[in-house]
Amino acid sequence: MTANTLVHSKLVCVALNDKSQLTALEGIFSEAPYNKPPTHPVLYYKPRNTWNVDGAEVEWPKDFDGKEVPAMAVGASLGVVIGHEACRVSQAEALDYVRGYTIVSDFSLPEENYFRPDIKGKCRDTSAPVGPEIVPADTIANPDALTVTIRINGEQKSTFALADMERSVAELISTISWIMTVQPGEVIAVGFAGDRVPVNRGDRVEATIEGIGTLTNTLGGA
Repeated sequence: MTANTLVHSKLVCVALNDKSQLTALEGIFSEAPYNKPPTHPVLYYKPRNTWNVDGAEVEWPKDFDGKEVPAMAVGASLGVVIGHEACRVSQAEALDYVRGYTIVSDFSLPEENYFRPDIKGKCRDTSAPVGPEIVPADTIANPDALTVTIRINGEQKSTFALADMERSVAELISTISWIMTVQPGEVIAVGFAGDRVPVNRGDRVEATIEGIGTLTNTLGGA
């Protein structure tokens, strides 16, 4: 079953879930306007206009003056597809609410700060491909043991072991379910490598998780 036949309503992404990224930003987070490191998951939405599919082109966006933005970057994450309505669930039972797993790529403008939601950078049309399919949850023994790899034009550029996440998949599902009810078919992208990968027009981007597949997209050409 392809991802776009199940995903609907919400695609919730978790930022700052890379332990090494949090460590590197400790000094910045101790200063204004943050004043302290985040104590809860930092979330953002990829709304419906951003959703895209495996094999499709990702649009290179334009800015307010009609000129193309000068730079974009990509991150990739395990996508957790919810199978049962999750509202205030415990961490111990959180994985019981998972229908399956997929891959989410997040194409965005380079991140400048995390103090306010980056609507301009994160909500660009076609910028959130999901796929290539949804793998049943019972085929993945431990989602926290997976590794996400990004290749650009066939060259490996990023590897992120989910064991290096600040918060586990189960903890995130539980915490988010106390913030909002998560419905069947909705997706949580649980964490991205702190260093996003720069991309250029025409690039072929492959996000791979062993046991789940490879999500492939191209950036709009010249």
